[in-house]
Amino acid sequence: MDKTNKVLASINYFSVFFAPFLLPIAIYFIVDHSEVKQHAKKALVSHILPFLSIIAVIGAIIFSGYSNLSEAAFLTVFFGGFIIVGLINLIVFIWNLVRGIKLLTMI
Repeated sequence: MDKTNKVLASINYFSVFFAPFLLPIAIYFIVDHSEVKQHAKKALVSHILPFLSIIAVIGAIIFSGYSNLSEAAFLTVFFGGFIIVGLINLIVFIWNLVRGIKLLTMI
């Protein structure tokens, strides 16, 4: 992979700061290099994962709100869900930074 393709591949991961969905999709369809496309797919999946975790926690909170849980159990689901989402988002964010930096240092 040449220098330009490595920079394009790393930009996929750094797009977590700006246009997390749009940039990997655009690079996937514009660039012809197979490794850059693989990195674009991996980056897109890593950008979608936090979004899906937020939807799952909101669904769990809504479901637990309509069930016959006690107030303490509901609060546990509520705050526990947000802690889990926060951890998932932090891990994915750090993973994107590490992957982007690794690609840039291989130049």
